[in-house]
Amino acid sequence: MNPEPPLAQRLEQFATTNRFRGKGALSVALVVTDQARNMSFPLDHSAFIAESGTQVSGLGVAPVQAILKRRGIDRILAKEGGRTSRGSVGNMRKYVEFLNETAQKEQIDFDLIELFWVQKVETFFRSKPFTVKLDPSKGLRAVVRDVLKQAIERQHDSQGVTYAGAVLQHMVGAKLECAMVGEGMTFEHFSFTTSDSQTERAGDFLLGDVAIHVTTSPGEAVVRRCQENLDAGFRPIIVTLQKGLTVAEGLAANAGIADRLDVFEIEQFVALNLYELGKFKATGRRTAVEEMVVRYNAIIEEIETDPSLRIAIQR
Repeated sequence: MNPEPPLAQRLEQFATTNRFRGKGALSVALVVTDQARNMSFPLDHSAFIAESGTQVSGLGVAPVQAILKRRGIDRILAKEGGRTSRGSVGNMRKYVEFLNETAQKEQIDFDLIELFWVQKVETFFRSKPFTVKLDPSKGLRAVVRDVLKQAIERQHDSQGVTYAGAVLQHMVGAKLECAMVGEGMTFEHFSFTTSDSQTERAGDFLLGDVAIHVTTSPGEAVVRRCQENLDAGFRPIIVTLQKGLTVAEGLAANAGIADRLDVFEIEQFVALNLYELGKFKATGRRTAVEEMVVRYNAIIEEIETDPSLRIAIQR
C-alpha cells in the first residue's frame, strides 16, 4: 500500500486540478480555512453559505485582508474579497470536501494550510504584470509614478526581490530607446542583476560620452563610479527616485564633484521626454507612452527571466 502523499503535495494537486489560482478562488480558500479552525469535522457545506444562499458566508475584503495582514501582506487581493466572484459557492463546496477527506486521513494542520494559500496569493501578485492606465486627465509624471508605486508595493510583499530597481532601470532604457530613434546611436541593455563591475562598463547605459547610472538608493559606491567616469573622460548622470535626489547631491558635494555630476529624478526624466516625443499633443502623448511600454516589454522579454516585470496597458 502506497503511503499518503504529504499534505502540502495534496494541497498543490487540489489547487492545480480545481484551478485555485485566481483572486476569487484564493479568497474562498483563505476564508473557509479560517472559519474551519473553529468547527468540528466533518464540515457541513451549508455552514459556509450566507443567508442569501448565493454567496459564501464571511467572504469579503475585510476578512481576506485580515488573514493576509497577519502574514505580512498589505496588498488587496480582491476589492470585494471574492464575494462577487462567479463560482465562489462551487469552489467552497469543492474545498470543504477536500478538507473533510483530509481530516479522515490525518490531523488537520490549519497553520500549514493557511500558509500554503498565502504563498499562492504571493505567487498571484508576482505573476501579474504592472499596469499603466492611459488616463488623459493625469500628467505623465503620474503615469511613471504609478508604475513605480506598484513595483515598490510588490517588492514590499516579496522580500529579497528588487522589483523597483529593475523597473526603474528598464523604464529608463526604454525611454532612451524612444529618444534615440533615428539618431543612429545604439547601446546595450543588461539584466538588473548584472553589476557594472561584472561587465566593466561605465554605467547602466553608455551613450556617446555620457554614462548613466540608475538607482533607487544612491550611495557612496555609485558616486565613486561617477568619479571614475569623470577621470576616464565620461559625463556621469544619476537617475533616481525623488527621495534619492538630496542624498545623491549631498554625496556628490562631499566628493567634490557636485558641479560635474547631473542628478535627475526619474518621473521628470521620463515624462519630459514623453511630452517631447508626443509633440506636446494629446494623441501624441498617448502614442509615446504606448511606444515606451512596447520597448520596455521587449527589453524584459530579451534580458530578464521574470515575466511579471512586464507592463500591461489598461484601455
